[in-house]
Amino acid sequence: MNDFSFRKIAVAAFGPALLFGIGDGAILPVVVLLARELGASIPMAALAVTLISIGCVLNNIPASLFTARWGERTAIVVAGLWSALGMAVCFFATHFGVFALGCFMMGMSQAMYNLARQSYMTEVVPLSHRARALSALGGVVRIGSFVGPFLSAAVIYFHGLSAAFAVGMVAALSAAALGSRIPDLPGHQRLPSAQTAKPVSLLSTVADHHRVFLTLGLAILLVGAVRASRSVVLPLWADHLGLGPSAASLIFGVAGGIETLVFYPAGKVMDVKGRRWVALPAMLFMGAGMLLMPLTGSLAALLLVAMLIGFGNGISSGMNMTLGADHAPVQGRSYFLGVWRLLADIGATAGPALLSLIVSAASLATGIAAMGAVAALAAALLHRWIPAQAAAPPR
Repeated sequence: MNDFSFRKIAVAAFGPALLFGIGDGAILPVVVLLARELGASIPMAALAVTLISIGCVLNNIPASLFTARWGERTAIVVAGLWSALGMAVCFFATHFGVFALGCFMMGMSQAMYNLARQSYMTEVVPLSHRARALSALGGVVRIGSFVGPFLSAAVIYFHGLSAAFAVGMVAALSAAALGSRIPDLPGHQRLPSAQTAKPVSLLSTVADHHRVFLTLGLAILLVGAVRASRSVVLPLWADHLGLGPSAASLIFGVAGGIETLVFYPAGKVMDVKGRRWVALPAMLFMGAGMLLMPLTGSLAALLLVAMLIGFGNGISSGMNMTLGADHAPVQGRSYFLGVWRLLADIGATAGPALLSLIVSAASLATGIAAMGAVAALAAALLHRWIPAQAAAPPR
C-alpha cells in the first residue's frame, strides 16, 4: 500500500466525522438550558447531560454486535438516523422525561458511530498510516465540535433554544447520507472462514484477549478519566480564582486551538517512532498541568497551564483508537473494539465522578491534584504495556 493517499478516503472517512462533530457541538451547550426550560431542577438538568454519556457506555457492546452482523457502513448510517431521531425527540419534547429519553438516544448513537468509524479506518488504512489517520479522525470531530456551537448560536438568536437541535438533526442526517455512499468492508470479520477453529463471538473475543483488556485496557480506562476531567477542572478553577465566564471561555478557546494544531503531527510521530513517543508525553503533560493548576493564582498562569493540558490532550487525539486498532484481531474486530471503547467510556464517566467525590471529601485543589496523579499512573501503565516497537504487535 505504498500508493496510499488520504485523498482517496477523505470524504468517506472524515466527512461523516465532521458532521457528527458539528451536530454534537451544536446541541451540547444547550442541553442543560433546555432541560431547565422544561422545568427540571439543576441536578436533573445535569442528569440530562449525563444520560448522553450513559447511553454511550451502555450501547458499546450492542453496537459491536450490530456492526459485526451488518457492517460498518450500515452502522454509520443507522447511527446518524438514530441520532437525528433522538434530537427530534428533544426538539419536540414538552416534558423533561421525554427530553431525557432523547438525550439517552443520542448517547446510543455516539457509541455505534464511534465504533463503526474506528473499525472502518482500521481496515482501509495501512499500518504505516494508521496513527495519522485515526489522529486526524479524532481531530476532525473536535473541529466539528468547535464549529457546531457557532452555528447553533446563530439559529438560537432567531428561533430560540430548541432550534439548536434542528441544526443537530440536519448534521446527523447529512452524516447518514454521506455514510451511505462509502463502500462497505468485506464480510470476513463477520463470517469466519472454514479454517477458523471455533466460531468468533463476543465472549470468545474477550476470553482470547483478556490479558490486553486487563493490562493496556486498564491504562486506557485511566486515560479516559483524565481526559474527561480536564473539561471539568478548568472552569471550576477559573471560577475559584474569581474569573468571569468570558475569561473561562478564552482559556477554553486557546487550549482548544492548540489541540487542533497538534493532532496530525502527533499521529505521524506514532507512525514513525512508535506509540510510546506520544502516549507517555500526552499523559505526562496533562498530569503536570493538573498538578500545577492548584498553584496558579491569575488568568495568565491558568492560561499557561491550560495550554499545557491542551497540548497533552491534543497529541492524544487518536491514541486510544490507534492502540485499540493495533491489538484488534481481524476476526471479531468489532467485538474487540466494542469492549475497548467500553473501557475508555467507563473511564470518561468515572473521571468526573471521582473528581466530585474527592472535592466533596477534601477540596477542589486536592481533587485536581489527584487527577494529575491518575495521569501519572496512566503514563506508567502505558509505558509498561505499549510495545516498544513502532509497528503494531502481531494480531
